[in-house]
Amino acid sequence: MDIRKSVIQQGIANDTAWVGRLVTDFGDPIRAECVGTISLCVMPYIALFVHESYAKLAKSDPVIAALVSADFKAIVARSRHSLKLFEDTERGIDGQLDYFRDDILAAHADHFTGNAPRLFRFLETDLGLFSYASQLISTTHVANFHLGLSPRDTLAMTGQEITAFAQQYGRYFGQLGAQVPAGSGVTFFSQIDPKQMGEIGNDVRSADYYSRGFDGPGSQDLNALLTVFRCMVNFVSAAIPSADANGRFDYTEFKIKFLTIYQVLGSLQILSIDQGHPLTPRSARALQEILDTPAAQTIMDRSAKPFRNTLMHYNLNPRIDLSKVDLNDPVFGLAPVYFPSCNDLADLTEIIEQVLANTTAVIDEWARPEGSA
Repeated sequence: MDIRKSVIQQGIANDTAWVGRLVTDFGDPIRAECVGTISLCVMPYIALFVHESYAKLAKSDPVIAALVSADFKAIVARSRHSLKLFEDTERGIDGQLDYFRDDILAAHADHFTGNAPRLFRFLETDLGLFSYASQLISTTHVANFHLGLSPRDTLAMTGQEITAFAQQYGRYFGQLGAQVPAGSGVTFFSQIDPKQMGEIGNDVRSADYYSRGFDGPGSQDLNALLTVFRCMVNFVSAAIPSADANGRFDYTEFKIKFLTIYQVLGSLQILSIDQGHPLTPRSARALQEILDTPAAQTIMDRSAKPFRNTLMHYNLNPRIDLSKVDLNDPVFGLAPVYFPSCNDLADLTEIIEQVLANTTAVIDEWARPEGSA
């Protein structure tokens, strides 16, 4: 048996099956009003599954290769790369700030403001906020950042065009073997409480919103990106449980949680040492509170990066001792290999929950205007 190949195949199969189960759960009429917001939150992860599985399968599977047009492939790649945040080497910090300001903010402002009579333009808004369990989990800007489409194209899309775009994902996963089971798909969405959705849910003016909190009114562009970080960690913390109702760990949902906290911590590390973007003392303290905990340092230890790479890209590190790989374990027995303080995945999950609890608490406080209650 080729263990390396089996890990790739099983990882892709796990993600594919999860997408099928999620589609089933999205059909639950009790949670119909939650589908839109949650879809926006999971989109970059689904794009990641497409991007990475395509990279592994396209050369050997001409049917898969034919399913992905050049345009769709580019959209998926941009959506997947949005998860890199400040680790995106093509943009870096400055490039991400420029993109958010010049593309996303400008497109939304042009589309949603300047339309009312001049006397009433102060009432116009260009930023929608979405929450779950009283935590901000997405905004219209964050959603556009992760979607992979041009902001102006997105705002101009018709319902039919949005459906056609989503169907491309469906055809791809269908070819990989995704099934839409009857009843409940038993993903995190089946545990979402509709009463907890949209408690913020109001529209605001982005210029005002980004001038408050985080690094202060002089750093609106940075504050906009930090809002992306905030939404990502809040979503996986508030909406995705560590284990299912039976106490079992799900490969894909663990993967989403781990990669999210890893990328956010990594990006905050980059920001903390970047000389081109001096931060206020308040921001420096917040970064220290997030990054200097033992649990955060365990996740970000350089020796553990191959674990992140396996979850991200499916394949095992070439230096791994194959005798330690367990195909029956949700993450192939790799938790104690890369995190020696952990006996198993349950121990690693506990560390991740500690990091998420601290990060969400600090980043939510950081996002509030200084001195506010």
